[in-house]
Amino acid sequence: MSWTLSAADLPDLARGATLLGTGGGGDPYIGSKLVERVLGDREITILDPDDLDDDMFVIPTAQMGAPTVMVEKIPAGTEPTLALRTLEAHLGRTADATMPIECGGINSMIPLVVAAETGLPVVDADGMGRAFPELSMETFAVYGVNGSPLALAGERGEQVIIDTGADNRQMEWLARGITIRLGGVGHIAEYAMTGAEVKRTAVPRTISMALDLGRAIRIARDHHRPALDAIADTLAPTLYPHVRELFTGKVTDVERRTTEGFAKGRATITAFSTDETCEISFQNENLIARRGGEVVAIVPDLICVIEIESGEPITTEGLRYGQRVRVLGISTPEMMRTPDALAAFGPVAFGLSESFVPVESRD
Repeated sequence: MSWTLSAADLPDLARGATLLGTGGGGDPYIGSKLVERVLGDREITILDPDDLDDDMFVIPTAQMGAPTVMVEKIPAGTEPTLALRTLEAHLGRTADATMPIECGGINSMIPLVVAAETGLPVVDADGMGRAFPELSMETFAVYGVNGSPLALAGERGEQVIIDTGADNRQMEWLARGITIRLGGVGHIAEYAMTGAEVKRTAVPRTISMALDLGRAIRIARDHHRPALDAIADTLAPTLYPHVRELFTGKVTDVERRTTEGFAKGRATITAFSTDETCEISFQNENLIARRGGEVVAIVPDLICVIEIESGEPITTEGLRYGQRVRVLGISTPEMMRTPDALAAFGPVAFGLSESFVPVESRD
């Protein structure tokens, strides 16, 4: 069933999107403020994917770039709608709705900015079911939708069309290079598709799931209930039913660098009462967690870091020495665990030698 979203929902949505961003995706707080500025007291229509007509035309919109850059380089706010209009003009067809390419981080918010500016509805689905660092890492691509043509817009009104046909990796490479030259952040419209293709290729109801997660964490904190329990209860009836605590301790080291358009690095967490450590490696998003040198979770499963006391999720750019944290592993939907999906955004796609083992199957 379709529903409406107001400015009052944005803090909870941002919190849930930060969790689903697995450390990356850009800070959704910034995105929520962009939405709030444009939306005012109006509401945005969120369409359930099952309610889409097969011939509806949907154009996803997003921001791309390194999360570390986004902290200092705040968007003007006009770029994503410019990207949408640029792609519409190129295709000669007007969008009936927009949609996130990823439900995690700031890209949970960018389609809402477009919706607030244009009046378009937003589809309650996305193409990653979390956040990934590259545009080709989409369930849309895995199940047969081309990302091209892509429209990219900059804060000074720059407009670029990239068309690489069915080669989504080449599309990512070219768009990444342009984004770097725009200062590390760009806004895009891509993976234009029909309503039928949305229903076939997208991870459903991830906006509503992020909203439910953010609300559950807030209510748990208000009632002095463990955030882990609230997260597990919220996800139990969804496509993400398995939640495990992987480690608890203090952040004792963070190595982070911005290179090739990504934030890359690692974080070390040390147990409170022993010398045992958990090391998390990331490329925008958390990719692999090792406890005592043994893998305990790996992409595409979600590796999330939350504050122990508040339950607030922490991004990779927000990790700091001394933080008391809990590391969680969350299972991804089965459509993200097929051989084709793992080839697109599993361990091998990130150059990791370890094989994918579901988080719920690990000791």
